[in-house]
Amino acid sequence: SEDWMLSHYDLVTMAGLANMEAGSRVAGSRGYFLTGPGCLLNQALISYAIHFLTKRGSTMLQTPFVMNKSLMGKVAQLADFDEQLYKVTGAGEDQYLIATSEQPICAYHAGEWLDGKQLPLKYAGYSTCFRKEAGSHGRDQLGIFRVHQFEKIEQFCITSPDGDESWAMQDAMLANCKEFYQSLGIPYRVVNIVSGALNDAAAKKYDLEAWFPGSKAHRELVSCSNCTDYQSRRLEVRFGQTKKEGDNKKRYVHMLNSTLIATERALCCVLENYQTHAGIKVPPVLQEYMGGMTFIPFVNPPPKGKKGAPPPPQYVPTAEQLAEMEKPKATLQSYMD
Repeated sequence: SEDWMLSHYDLVTMAGLANMEAGSRVAGSRGYFLTGPGCLLNQALISYAIHFLTKRGSTMLQTPFVMNKSLMGKVAQLADFDEQLYKVTGAGEDQYLIATSEQPICAYHAGEWLDGKQLPLKYAGYSTCFRKEAGSHGRDQLGIFRVHQFEKIEQFCITSPDGDESWAMQDAMLANCKEFYQSLGIPYRVVNIVSGALNDAAAKKYDLEAWFPGSKAHRELVSCSNCTDYQSRRLEVRFGQTKKEGDNKKRYVHMLNSTLIATERALCCVLENYQTHAGIKVPPVLQEYMGGMTFIPFVNPPPKGKKGAPPPPQYVPTAEQLAEMEKPKATLQSYMD
């Protein structure tokens, strides 16, 4: 039974992984400090995710955290400017903090021609992300699940527009996500998003929703989208060497993006799935990234009215076992007599 399991926002305090009070005092609503083993666990998730993708042929990109308005307007949804993006004020062109590394990577090849010999391109983007979360007022305000600032490792791929290449790439990107969360020991389900819920860019999108036993809910950890040529047309990322190649028409590459991990959110999932009566077990694949640490003990009691995991049952011998233990035992001297 999972009835005893606590939610991530209780566990993060009990294990001393974050200081929410100081964070809100310094940064306002949804502000936080990761502390002690919370920093180590978050960095372990980042390092493991980077190694996971680079071993599978992705090229790492650590992106800028700000984008010029002229390019952000081509990669972001219109609603994002009101609900997600922070504007950076100052001299020169208006700029915005990125909400995901997908945005700057999307513009990485803006205005270029990419011929078939260069494709596919597979990038692993690493960045801090910034989101106003204006459209989620009142949702997930406790803990670090939905915050204004977080780290994320993103898959971003560019393919030829020919045949089913981009659809095969989307399947491969989703397979990476499945393998990644299986390696972490996280239960999940995959949801094919109905067309009416897609944004303007995505032709098809899958969400990977992990099981949070303490919250008793599946929560989204991954969105995997094939945007075909929607983004490349806006950014003039063309396929081929020249316009005259092939059928004398401009053709555009296909672009795909997928979260691999938003680490603070995934950290919440790890806490709920690996909680015990005394602390948090570190997933085996992360232990080498945490200096061999295998367990994070609780340093604070559960919130009032909550008990958390029951302690493991104590061994109580049966009457037959007690009788057997009380029988006289043979000694070395008795064998010598």
